[in-house]
Amino acid sequence: MAELRALVGWCDGMVWSSPERHGAMSSVMKAQIDWIPLSLGSVRPTQGKTLAVMQVCGGSQSFNTVNQLRILGRWMRLLTIPNQSSVAKAWNEFDEAGRMKPSPYYDRIVDVMEELVKFTLLTRDIREHLVDRYSERRESREALSARVNLKTV
Repeated sequence: MAELRALVGWCDGMVWSSPERHGAMSSVMKAQIDWIPLSLGSVRPTQGKTLAVMQVCGGSQSFNTVNQLRILGRWMRLLTIPNQSSVAKAWNEFDEAGRMKPSPYYDRIVDVMEELVKFTLLTRDIREHLVDRYSERRESREALSARVNLKTV
């Protein structure tokens, strides 16, 4: 888990992809996300970073998992890109070597990855500005004022 935390701190963007299990993301995927901290001291390791969400389905196409991943990304203050991918009947989309076959699903995944790169390049240098919150600035100023206020000495 230390490696996961370090990589989240290091990266500029992430791709979360999960199989859909019983109409939801897999428990393994949720457990991995749960190990990503919302804050480490005063640093929020996910805040303002970009996120792409994808899922694979064993049967018909669904969007339950990408919707859940999107909610978690928003909760963790990630900038989740508009595009997403859901691959139906995933068992039929790969060749014997494990490579994805050419298809509209493949094209969609490439589109999602290109969009992730574009949004990451557009936002990473202004990340601090995009996630700056009044309530957090106010709290910080109040804490500073309480610490340095000479009237309390």
